[in-house]
Amino acid sequence: MQASELSQPLVFRRVLLTVDADDPNSSIRAFRYAATMAHDYQIELCIVSVLEDDGVSIFDVMTPGKIDKKEDDVRQTVEDYMTIAEKLGAEHVTGLTVGAGDVDDVILERVIPKFKPDLIVCGSDTEDASHRVPGAVGLRIAKRAHVSVIVVR
Repeated sequence: MQASELSQPLVFRRVLLTVDADDPNSSIRAFRYAATMAHDYQIELCIVSVLEDDGVSIFDVMTPGKIDKKEDDVRQTVEDYMTIAEKLGAEHVTGLTVGAGDVDDVILERVIPKFKPDLIVCGSDTEDASHRVPGAVGLRIAKRAHVSVIVVR
């Protein structure tokens, strides 16, 4: 271990916050952490939410306007978080919403290459989430991402 490397500060300049429109309880503390970082360090914050495959049934696909409504809900969730982050003093806030897909795959394969974060902040899924295993999305992202990941509980 080199002392010079240990004395270097670890600085993040681009933070990607994942929010779950279907499980707001898991996102609240993660949002507070990411928004605080964005404000205190004046860094870029990207807030992303994915319309999950699990939340779309065959009946939703067959019902006109049902998918559009779900996409609008996800988009509105991201916009609400962006507005609050800006009110809290974060200056460089962007938002992304992504159509139906497996959350961790979409974030790892489409969002990270587009935004190029140094840090990903995720909430820990709660018991009432649509995921089968609480905390699963954050864990899968942490295992597969090539950047630092913080799962906030």
